[in-house]
Amino acid sequence: MPESDQTAVAVSIVVPVRNEADNIAPLIAEIATALDGRWAYEIVYVNDGSTDATGDRLAAIMKQRSNVRQLRHATSTGQSAAVRSGVRHARGAIVATLDGDGQNNPAFLPDLIAAIEKGQGRVGLAAGQRVGRKDTGFKKMQSRVANGVRGMILRDGTRDTGCGLKAFPREVFLSMPYFDGLHRFLPALVRREGLEIAYVDVIDRPRHSGVSNYGFFDRLWIGIMDLAGVWWLIRRKKPTPDVTEVKDVTEVTGVTRATDATEVH
Repeated sequence: MPESDQTAVAVSIVVPVRNEADNIAPLIAEIATALDGRWAYEIVYVNDGSTDATGDRLAAIMKQRSNVRQLRHATSTGQSAAVRSGVRHARGAIVATLDGDGQNNPAFLPDLIAAIEKGQGRVGLAAGQRVGRKDTGFKKMQSRVANGVRGMILRDGTRDTGCGLKAFPREVFLSMPYFDGLHRFLPALVRREGLEIAYVDVIDRPRHSGVSNYGFFDRLWIGIMDLAGVWWLIRRKKPTPDVTEVKDVTEVTGVTRATDATEVH
C-alpha cells in the first residue's frame, strides 16, 4: 500500500479535470495554502480522459506531494462521473469539490468544510454561492434562466447550483441516486433526505488558462430530463420510518414479548 494510503485522512478534496495541464500546479499550491495545518487531507484529481499533459503534470507533482492522488478515466465521461469517481475513492469522511480551471478559489474551502463539521450530522451540504461571476454575459443569462426554472420546480432554496465549490459528508453523497448531472441537483436531493444546507458566498474569478471543457449546450436537453426526474423523486419520497432493533425476545404464555430494544438511527 502506498505511504499516502496509510495516513489518516479527514478531508478529501476532489477535483475533476479534462485538459487542464497549465492549471494543475497553481491550483494545488492554493489548496495547500488554504488547508495545510488545519486538516489531514488528500487531493484527489480525477483526470477525465485528458489528451494534453494533464496526467504528466499530476504525476510530477505526486512525486513531491504524497497527499496528491490521480484517478484516470480512459475516455471522457463528463463532470458528474468524474466527481462520483473521486468521491467513491476518497478516504476522508468529508469531501469538498472544486473545478480544476482555477475559477473556484480554494481560499473558501475551509469555510465549507467547517460548515459541515459544525452541522454535526444535520448539514448534508455546504454550497458555494458565486458573487461577482467572471463569465460572459450570455453564460450568466443562461445560468439565471436555468437556476430560476430549477428553483421554481424543485423549490430547493438555492440560487446557484452551478458553483463547483461544495462540501458534504461522503456517505451522504454516495447514498444519493446516481445519474449524469447529479452534482447540479445536490441541494434538492439533500433536502429530500431531511438534511440542512449551509450556504457560503464565494468570489468567482477568471480561469487561470485554457477554455471551458464542460459546456452548456451539450447538457441542455439532458438537464431538462434530469429536472423532471428529480422532481419525480422528490414527489415519491416517503417518510423515513423509525426503526427499532429487538435484542432480547422471550416467550411468555405463548406471546412473544420484546424485553430489550435499542433505537437505531
